[in-house]
Amino acid sequence: MVPLPTWTDEHGLKIQQAAAAAGTSPAELCERVSGLFRQALTQAGVAYTDFTRTSEPRHQRAVRHFWGALRDGGVLYKGAYEGWYCTPEESFLPESQLAERTDAQGRPCKVSLETGHEVHWTKEENYMFRLSAFRDPLQNWLRDNPRAIFPAPFYQRVLRWLDEDLPDLSVSRERSRLQWGIPVPSDPTQTIYVWVDALVNYLSVVGYPESHGTWWPAVHHVVGKDILKFHALYWPALLLAAGLEPPERILVHSHWTVQGQKMSKSLGNVVDPGVCVGQYGVDGFRYFLLRQGVPERDCDYYDEKVVKLVNSELADALGGLLNRTTAPSINPSNTYPCFSEPCFPKVLDSREAKGTGRACAEDYKLVAAVASLPAQVDSYFESFQIYKALECIAQCVRQTNGFFQRHRPWKLDRRDAAEQLWLDTILHVTLECLRVYGTLLQPVVPYTADKLLSRLAVGPGERGLSDLVFLARYDGKPCPFEGRQLGPDTGVLFHRLGKSETMKKKKQEAQVPDKRLL
Repeated sequence: MVPLPTWTDEHGLKIQQAAAAAGTSPAELCERVSGLFRQALTQAGVAYTDFTRTSEPRHQRAVRHFWGALRDGGVLYKGAYEGWYCTPEESFLPESQLAERTDAQGRPCKVSLETGHEVHWTKEENYMFRLSAFRDPLQNWLRDNPRAIFPAPFYQRVLRWLDEDLPDLSVSRERSRLQWGIPVPSDPTQTIYVWVDALVNYLSVVGYPESHGTWWPAVHHVVGKDILKFHALYWPALLLAAGLEPPERILVHSHWTVQGQKMSKSLGNVVDPGVCVGQYGVDGFRYFLLRQGVPERDCDYYDEKVVKLVNSELADALGGLLNRTTAPSINPSNTYPCFSEPCFPKVLDSREAKGTGRACAEDYKLVAAVASLPAQVDSYFESFQIYKALECIAQCVRQTNGFFQRHRPWKLDRRDAAEQLWLDTILHVTLECLRVYGTLLQPVVPYTADKLLSRLAVGPGERGLSDLVFLARYDGKPCPFEGRQLGPDTGVLFHRLGKSETMKKKKQEAQVPDKRLL
C-alpha cells in the first residue's frame, strides 16, 4: 500500500500571535485546530495513512538532524538580514511583490500583492542558507526531469524564477521574537525558520533520518500554487544541500474562487467544506471538486453549479442507468444476464462496423470507448488530470444511456426467444459498462461506487484496476459475472439534490462563526 500522509504545521510567529490573541497557549491552540483538520479529513472521506504534527518529538528530532546536515555541508552562515516580513505567509517579500494600501485606521501601509496581508519591516541577525549557490544544480534537476513539477505552467514559472535574482534565504528567527518553534541546535538565541521546519515533515513522515530510504525520493507532493516557491525552489535546494535528492514529482493545484471573487472573510464568501459535505454528501462534494477543478487555473464555485452537475451526472445519468437496468420490470430474475454473440458479433474495427446482428454502428463505438476507458482514466489519474478522467467517464455514461434508450428493452417481447436473447444482451452490455464505471469511480466517490458495485454483486476482490476486463464475452472469453445473481437492492444510487435556493438557505442556517485561527 502506498502511504498517504498529511499533517498540520504548528510552529511560527503566526501561531504564536493567534494563541496570544485567543488568550491561550500555542500548544493548546494547535491541539484544538489540529483536531479540526483531522475531523475535516475524516468527514471528507480522505483515507490518510498517517497524520503528523510538527510539534511531535519524532518530527523535531528529524528537523534537528536535517539542520545538522546543512551545517555540516557548509551552506549556513550567520548574517544580518532585513526586509518586509509577512507574518500570515511566514516569509520575507521583495518590493516587487508589495503594494501600497491604507490600514483600518487610514494609515499608509505595505501589503502582499498575492494575498493582501500587511507586511512589516524586520531587521534581524539570522542564519542564512546559501540558496544562490544552487541555481545550477536546480536548473540541472529540472532540465533532467521535465515532469518534476506539474502542470507545465508551474514548471515554466520555476524556471523563470531561476533566471532571476536568487538571494540567500534566512532560515532562522531570533528566539526573543519567536519562541514557538524548534531552537537551532547549539544556538539557543535562534529558532529554526518555520518553513524549513514544516518542509522537513515530508522526510520525518517516512522515517528520516533512519528509514526514509524505503520511500524517498519516490514521493509526490501535492501543493497549492501559492506555496510553489517554497516547495519547488527552496525545498529542492535544501534537500540537495543536505545530500538528498528532490522529490520525484511536485503536483500543483490552483485555487477556488466564489462567483469570480477570491474567498475572503471580509467579503463573507468563504465556503465551509464541512457545511458543503452536509448539504451535498461526501461523494457529491468530492465529485464536484474533482470534476470541475483544473490544476493549472483557478476555478469558480457556486452552489447552483454543484447542484446542476451532481444531479445531472451522478443522480440522473449514472443512478438512473443502474435503476433502469436492474428494475424488476426489465430484469425480473435480478441476474447478470447472458451475452449473445449472434446478437452482438465481434468486428475487427469498430470504425468500420455497419451494424451486424442486432447491434448497430453506434453500439460498437460504445464498446470501443468503454474498452479503452480504464487505460485512459489511469493515464489521466497518473498525470494529475482527474477532471479529464471524470469527463471521459461521464461521456461514456451518456453513451451507455443512449445505447439503452436506443434499443428500448422494455418494448421487447420476452415470449419470443430471439427477443429474449437480445434483451439479455442489452442488459449484459449495460451492466458491464456500469461495472467499469463503478470500479473507476472508487477513488472519487467511494461510497457511491461501493453501492453500485455491491448492487452488481462485484466482490471486494473483483474491484481492482489491474485485472479490470470489460465485456469478455464479446471477445469469446468467459465472463465470471454472467448468470450471477445481483446483489440486494440498495435503493437510489444517489439522491437528487434539492433546488439551489433551498440548499443555500439551509447552508446559511447551518453555518457558524469561523473560529479556526490557523
